[in-house]
Amino acid sequence: MGAAFLTATTARAQSNLSGSYVGKLDVGMAKLTIVLNIDADGNATMESPDQTDQKIPATVDFLSADSVAVSIAALQASYKGRLLGDELQGTFAQAGFKFPLNLKAGKVERRRTQTIEGPLPYPTEEVTFRNEQDGATLAGTLSVPAGAEKVLIMVSGSGQQNRDEELMGHKPFAVIADYLARHGIATLRYDDRATGQSVGGDVANATSEDFTRDAEAGIAFLRKDDRFKKVGVIGHSEGGLIAFILGGKDAVDFIVSLAGTGVCGDSILLKQMQLQTPDLTMEQMREVITAQNNAWVNYFMVYDPSENIRHTTCPVLAVNGKKDVQVDAEMNLGALRRLLPKNKKNCIKAYDGLNHLFQHCTTGMPDEYGQIEETFSEEVLRDIVSWIVKL
Repeated sequence: MGAAFLTATTARAQSNLSGSYVGKLDVGMAKLTIVLNIDADGNATMESPDQTDQKIPATVDFLSADSVAVSIAALQASYKGRLLGDELQGTFAQAGFKFPLNLKAGKVERRRTQTIEGPLPYPTEEVTFRNEQDGATLAGTLSVPAGAEKVLIMVSGSGQQNRDEELMGHKPFAVIADYLARHGIATLRYDDRATGQSVGGDVANATSEDFTRDAEAGIAFLRKDDRFKKVGVIGHSEGGLIAFILGGKDAVDFIVSLAGTGVCGDSILLKQMQLQTPDLTMEQMREVITAQNNAWVNYFMVYDPSENIRHTTCPVLAVNGKKDVQVDAEMNLGALRRLLPKNKKNCIKAYDGLNHLFQHCTTGMPDEYGQIEETFSEEVLRDIVSWIVKL
C-alpha cells in the first residue's frame, strides 16, 4: 500500500496534463462531444456537453507526465489515454463496449441566442402542488402576465428534467414560457418528480401513467385559481403523449403537442433504432428492449395512444419538425390527422428544417442539439401564440 501510494503521488507531481481536452465519441447513431478536465492537483471531471452541462466527477486511477486513466462511477465508464503530440489518444469504455476517443487540448464554447434574462416584464410566482396518490410534491414557476385568462401546464419529454426542460445548455421551456407571457398567456412549468426542487414519487418504476398524475395535480391546482378561465397543456415528446392522455380524459380545455406521439411506441422505437441498424426487425427490437427490463421503456413500447386521441375533443395544435429523427413527423402527424375528431380549431403542421427540439438544423440527429445556438424556432412560437389567442 505504501509503495503504491508513493508511486501515484510522484506521478501526479510530474504530470503536465493539467487542462481541458475535447474530442468526439462516435457511438454509431450519434457523435458526442466529450471533455476531460484535469486540474493542477491531479483531480478530474468529465463532461458530455451535447447531453448535459454538468461536470461529472471522475476518479484518477493513474496520472503521469504523458498518460492518464480515469473512471467515472456515475456513468459506469472509464477512459485511458496517452499524450502523443498535442492529442490524448485513448479508449473510452462503458457497459462492456470500447470506443476509440482522442482528445485535443481546448474548451467547448457554447452560445445561446435565446437566453432569458431579467428583469422580466411580467410577474412570476414560485409554487408547489401535490400528487397525493404518488406522494410527490411538485415545485414550479407560474408566469402570469397581467390580465391572463388562459394558462398552460408545461409537461416535459422523457427522462427527469427540471422546469426549464434544460438540455445541453438549452432551456426550451423557459424560452416558450417567456414568449407566451410576453403575449399575455400564462404558464406553469415544474421540475419533474424527485428532480430539482420537486420531492417524492417513485422514479425507477414510473411510467407515463405516473407522470400523467403529476400533470393532473398541476391542472387541479390551476383550476382553483380564479384568474384563469381556460387551462391547457403544452407537452413536448413524452409530454405530448401525456397531453393526449389528458385529452382523452377531458381534463384540459386545449392541447399544444410539440413532437407528441401518435402511434404505438414500438413503431417509434423501431424507427429510431433503424437509424443505427437499418435491417433491425420489430421482433428483434422487442427482444432488445425487453432485455433491458426498464419499466418506462416497457410501458412506452406497448402503449397505443389511438383511443386517447380518438376521445380528445378539445382543440389541438400538433406540430413537428420534418427533420425530427426521434418522433417522425410524417408517421405521427399522419396518425393524428386520421384519429383526432373533426374540429375546426385543430391545426396540425410540420416545419421544414426543424429537429426534435424545434431548432433549425442540418441532419436532425441528437449530436447536433448542443452545437446549435438557437433554442426554439421563433416561427413555431409565433404560431403557438396566434393559435391560442384565437381560441
